[in-house]
Amino acid sequence: MRRIIVIGTTGSGKTTTARVIAQRLRIPHIELDALNWEPNWTEAPRDIFRQRVSEAVAGEDWVVDGNYSNSRDLVWPRADTAVWLDFPLWVILWRLFRRTIARTLTQEELWSGNRERMRTVFFSRDSIFLWALHTYRRRRRSYPLLLGEPEHAHLGVIRLRSSRAAASWLSALDQAALR
Repeated sequence: MRRIIVIGTTGSGKTTTARVIAQRLRIPHIELDALNWEPNWTEAPRDIFRQRVSEAVAGEDWVVDGNYSNSRDLVWPRADTAVWLDFPLWVILWRLFRRTIARTLTQEELWSGNRERMRTVFFSRDSIFLWALHTYRRRRRSYPLLLGEPEHAHLGVIRLRSSRAAASWLSALDQAALR
């Protein structure tokens, strides 16, 4: 495991999990959101985003987190392992709620100076909660199909279905890294 993708629904803990994996394996962490978002919540032009991703995954070791289908052809062929955080919807929504409240209260800077705003997060068409609800079932249907495609047969797939399973797997990873 030297080139790992961490996938899952918004709020499942992709970034946190990827950060932990990267620390334990002592390899770079690449957050696709950081490569995608420009100031004022503007998405980078597709060609610029793809160039950033291509450069980021050119190395021999990395952990990437994110679900961007428009860069999957750049990341997945180079990856050797996929870690799928496939948690129940209630877990995802609870985590998303806690994370969002914390970010809005602290005004934590995310990417390119962007910050989550209560009004946008909870009361707009751009709500992260609506996005999570909209994509949850689609991802649960599409990931088994994508991971089963012949061009992705090289990936070792780790499907974690609960927070406890994820903690246990990360603990085992920590022990393996110490050997």
